Amino acid sequence: MNKFIIVCIVGVLVSCSEKETVIGEIPFSYGENNAQPNLFSSNDTLILSWISSKDKKQGSLYFSQFIDGKWMPPTNVTSGSDWFVNWADFPAVANNGNLILTSFLKKSAQGTYTYDVFLNLQTLTGEKIKKDFLLHTDGIQAEHGFVSMAPNGEDGFFVTWLDGRNTTKETENDHHKAMTLRFAEITNKGAIVNEWELDNATCDCCQTSITMTVEGPIVVYRDRSKEEIRDIYSIKNKNGVWQDSKPVHYDGWRINGCPVNGPKVVSNSSNLAVAWFTVVNSIPIVNVSFSTTFGDSFLAPIKINDVDAIGRVDIDFLNKNEVIVSYMETDDLGTYLRVKKVSIDGKMSKSLTVANIDGGRNTGVPQLEIVNNEIFVVYTTSSGGKNQLRSVKLNSENI
Repeated sequence: MNKFIIVCIVGVLVSCSEKETVIGEIPFSYGENNAQPNLFSSNDTLILSWISSKDKKQGSLYFSQFIDGKWMPPTNVTSGSDWFVNWADFPAVANNGNLILTSFLKKSAQGTYTYDVFLNLQTLTGEKIKKDFLLHTDGIQAEHGFVSMAPNGEDGFFVTWLDGRNTTKETENDHHKAMTLRFAEITNKGAIVNEWELDNATCDCCQTSITMTVEGPIVVYRDRSKEEIRDIYSIKNKNGVWQDSKPVHYDGWRINGCPVNGPKVVSNSSNLAVAWFTVVNSIPIVNVSFSTTFGDSFLAPIKINDVDAIGRVDIDFLNKNEVIVSYMETDDLGTYLRVKKVSIDGKMSKSLTVANIDGGRNTGVPQLEIVNNEIFVVYTTSSGGKNQLRSVKLNSENI
């Protein structure tokens, strides 16, 4: 039997300003191959989920809580030998009080991207409420994935995902239809209600993101026009009604393929912020845009990368008007995972390098959350063909 080992050491990271920042590093060692991390925080609760796998079709989904300065022994959610395990389409996780909702992907046919989304609802202490249940009910063997979740007050969860049920259908010109963006609510008992199609043509495989505002849930995602413009759009539910989708900003990025690089949205009681990757005039960029109207309109984007951006962003509010953004960028000397503080008035801190990092797929999508003014970042490293998670913690005062 594999044993879960957590070791806490103190490391030193150096930012672009050559300011030393002492952080706590919490390496993971569990099984042979750990990857696909996802972080979620709610109030004082911080949860990390990940997959421990032996190959691309066999995996076990785990989660752990961060309590009293350390990660607790992991809880096994579920395991399977017919999973779709992928660096970009990783399991979603969210908690609502004592409840935790997770997702995983299971193959439905032999096609490379033919898989379904399954959910598990349980308590933080491990009590199963509803196990391994299907999110969508279309019954079509196609791609379903890129799930994001958010708590819905005291009534369960909001879930959004990319759905390929129409991609198997052909138009009059013999072209397959596009991926769609869908939404549903999951009750505290695991019932799936109020399912909607939010957009009938989206980018194929960019991560989605959802957050709950004081006016209702809002989803951000990469859209796809008939002209192959793939800008970031948002769609908002206000007073129980879904509004028309709108661009966060008109980047005008035309690309005949999916960049596999989704946006991230976060909100507090006053403002909303979105971080995303784009390309403008052949220059790769990471942007941040704030909204003081909970997504009705967005302020001009703020470019935050200093060298060529790779993206794979995450974002969280540090206070009412400031966010911390994590992102990847590269220059002639290497590739870096960095964080930067950005305020609603456009002011930015100098970037802090969390790690020199591989720019390939094994790195996955680094995760960031803020709990009690402490910034947590989790990313994936690879050595000898095996992946392992690295978890670091830093104080916002050091940025």
